[in-house]
Amino acid sequence: MKKKFYIEALFLITLGMITSLSLPPLNYFVLNFFTFTLFFLFLIKKSEQHKNLFIFFLYGWLFGFGYFVTNLYWISISLTFDQNFKFLIPLTVFLIPSFLGIFYGLVSFFFRILEPRSKVVSFLIFSLIFGVLEFVRGSILTGFPWNLIAYSFSNFLEILSITSILGTYGFNLFCITLFTMPAIFFISYKNKKNFSIGILVLTSALSFYIYGILYKEKFDKIALETKDFKIRAIGSNISLDRFYLDIDPTSVIKELVDLSNPNNNEKIIFVWPEGVIPKISQEELINYSPLFQNRFNKNHLLIIGTNNYYDTNGSKKYFNTFSVYDNKLRILNSYDKINLVPFGEFLPLENLLRKFGLKSLTNNYHSFSKGSQRNIIEINKDNFSLKILPLICYEIIYSGKLFSKPDFDLIINLSEDGWFGKSIGPKQHFVHSIFRAIESGKYIVRSSNNGVAGIINPLGSIEQKVNFGESGYIDLKAMRKIQPTIFSLYGNKIFLLVILLYIVMIFLFNKINHEQS
Repeated sequence: MKKKFYIEALFLITLGMITSLSLPPLNYFVLNFFTFTLFFLFLIKKSEQHKNLFIFFLYGWLFGFGYFVTNLYWISISLTFDQNFKFLIPLTVFLIPSFLGIFYGLVSFFFRILEPRSKVVSFLIFSLIFGVLEFVRGSILTGFPWNLIAYSFSNFLEILSITSILGTYGFNLFCITLFTMPAIFFISYKNKKNFSIGILVLTSALSFYIYGILYKEKFDKIALETKDFKIRAIGSNISLDRFYLDIDPTSVIKELVDLSNPNNNEKIIFVWPEGVIPKISQEELINYSPLFQNRFNKNHLLIIGTNNYYDTNGSKKYFNTFSVYDNKLRILNSYDKINLVPFGEFLPLENLLRKFGLKSLTNNYHSFSKGSQRNIIEINKDNFSLKILPLICYEIIYSGKLFSKPDFDLIINLSEDGWFGKSIGPKQHFVHSIFRAIESGKYIVRSSNNGVAGIINPLGSIEQKVNFGESGYIDLKAMRKIQPTIFSLYGNKIFLLVILLYIVMIFLFNKINHEQS
């Protein structure tokens, strides 16, 4: 029995690892039709043999562990920059996939508890449980909605257009259903009537694709609105050594100014990456104004990620801040980051763990504090008029939680991806911007250090980018403005409607199968 279980464990881990190949940057999404179908058929077969709930939990956990251990390995690279964290690298490689695998374990656990009699109904229940628990994974504690199955379609913008209505979680639920669909033809080959659910799924996929084509045609017919200024996003490759070596901020600023290539006769809003200048807080940047004065004039504004702090009752609170400056480096507006990275920007149980020599990775003092709220930043100065939704680094990964009203012009995302080296991490991070652009119906301007900088339109199409490993800039001069998307108006309430639709289908097919029996 033990030998048999070990073979099953190896099989499930392998299925999870193969599923990882469907994600960016490879996007071999066809593999999911095999892996999800085999995983579902495995659970069906085992549900007929025994009822041990713990074993069923392990089945899902093993699949999830195989999946996450191969697509999140890059998180451990961030621990190589600080000696205090290096001993955690082996733990991180296994601990994070082990934790995230719990959600997949709960998929098989609840699937066994519900024990649907109809195999067609079991197919819908499996998809629903999986989709809901993926939503929970992206919401519970600080939430970590990285590498949802839906991201395997990131190269197929026509079908992704449906996220402007369903959102990423709704589309993710559909993807799970689509990839598991071949199982219907295996378990219902004696009952041709059950094929109807497979036909329904395929018809839905085709309708999504047609919708995407029509959506693109409608978008392309919208007239371009040209601004009298440019938004210039910088893509840089400044080493993270600036945090750990005694590097003069002057050299970094000079490099960024040169990359920006300012022209005194052009109105430009420069967008620099997150936290790219070492050892300088928001207020202190003005001390380096001589480096700007010969290159920047009243036609120029600067957006950059900086550290910021406030004195509260004699103690300092530090923030990761999105800052807007005029050409004389006077602060016009700012936003303090809300969604902080555990261990990267804040240390959970800090008072306890600091006793063991641990601290947050991205600063040398103590944890960043969470900002109070995310407000739209309005720029109204010297004929610059713009409303921005500010997002810092991995805030871009959250679906349906970024804004309450879509009354802004575009999203600006600042990021530092150097913590993940030359792995797939920075490329996966960039892909999230595609989904947020489609959901929100807004252009996204992304500036990144050691990552990918890009301009993404509301279709999810990358209009311009600075590739990973390269340095340069890209300009946004003209935009097509569309009506607010359904998802931008209602957010993840749409996902609740999708859940209700699945529940209705489950009852409907359960009734049909009951009458036939």
